[in-house]
Amino acid sequence: MSSMVMPQRSRSLRYTVFLLLSIGYATCVLPALAQDEKKAAATEDTGEPITQESVLEWIYRAEGGFFWPQLAISIALVALIVTNSLALVRSRFVPDSLVAEFDRLVKERKYADAFELVRNDPSLLAQVVTAGLMRLPDGYSEAIEAMQEVAEEETMKHEHRLSYLAMLGNIATMVGLLGTVWGMVRSFRTIAISDVTPKPSELAQGVSQALVTTIGGLMQAIPAIFFFTILKNLLARRVLEVGIRSEQMMLRFKGVSVQRKATGQRPSAPQQAKAAGEQGGKGAS
Repeated sequence: MSSMVMPQRSRSLRYTVFLLLSIGYATCVLPALAQDEKKAAATEDTGEPITQESVLEWIYRAEGGFFWPQLAISIALVALIVTNSLALVRSRFVPDSLVAEFDRLVKERKYADAFELVRNDPSLLAQVVTAGLMRLPDGYSEAIEAMQEVAEEETMKHEHRLSYLAMLGNIATMVGLLGTVWGMVRSFRTIAISDVTPKPSELAQGVSQALVTTIGGLMQAIPAIFFFTILKNLLARRVLEVGIRSEQMMLRFKGVSVQRKATGQRPSAPQQAKAAGEQGGKGAS
């Protein structure tokens, strides 16, 4: 079991590092390279090097107080995209090794071992099948109902986490719009309180704040909506695959009803799986 979990963790770690490095390269390295090219061109024209502020400093000066909310939204957005992407890895829903090992144990009539296998596995498929095996004494239809309840509960948890991604997209749009309105009000206020025609540089401060915050909000909202749609569709496909696989694994127990003991006590879970498997094998023969 540990040998199966470690490769999954290593792949998730490599995926996270690669994504963070890509984002860091796109947000830091590329603007810096473009800035160096502009500095080199200016040096060739004037013969003297000029001093320019970095892109991050310019954005901070242009946005003013809106810089910190948009920075927090960007960090939260990246974190949600990474965590939701890792949570929807196929091995967390339908591990092929679990299906193969379960089929092998059932064919060898090691039903107790098969039950322990799915009970100790953290994947959604294992949780669904475990819930079905636990309800086998009540009948096959009740077992399927228990499996559906577990699947719906886990699906709701994933959907709640994905909803925060959509919420951030809406908040980013509203913050950008608020910055747009605030920047325009700032520019008009400069005109209103000035006895003479204000300088263009004074008006440009409010206009730049309006435009930069709008761009920042759109650059956050567009990826949020894109990844929300992609991850939501991926979740639906993962849950559908879990449902198909779990029903295939439980088909061998169809029509099998394990009776309770004469004392009225429910047999233990391994005994349930063993008895149901044996009766299923007899029915198949």
